[in-house]
Amino acid sequence: MIGRLNHVAIAVPDIQAATAVYREQLGAAVSEAVEQPDHGVTTVFVELPNTKIELLEPLGEDSPIANYLAKNPVGGIHHICYEVPDIRAARDTLVAAGARVLGDGEPKIGAHGKPVLFLHPKDFCGTLTELEEA
Repeated sequence: MIGRLNHVAIAVPDIQAATAVYREQLGAAVSEAVEQPDHGVTTVFVELPNTKIELLEPLGEDSPIANYLAKNPVGGIHHICYEVPDIRAARDTLVAAGARVLGDGEPKIGAHGKPVLFLHPKDFCGTLTELEEA
């Protein structure tokens, strides 16, 4: 069902400082910061030859990333994202197998302009998992 690893998301308290680490210290190609108000975050993508790193900074006090950073003030890996060919078919298969989809269960448009869903971490080895339609 799952395809390639689309990205690993890292929550950060300061996206500009994190961007500088990847650009200046690691020599990576880094996108501009983009606010994602529907998801309560600002994102930056670090392009790698085989995948991406998504840096996430809270956008407002109600951001789900704000809660994560309250528990992990220096940041850390927040979630991983896999590509699937058909997000609704993947959701239906996973739900039938007992997995829990977060939110209302309907795909939302993610940072890449494609439908995404998040799966409960307790159902996936303690890891918040995002599915993105390829």
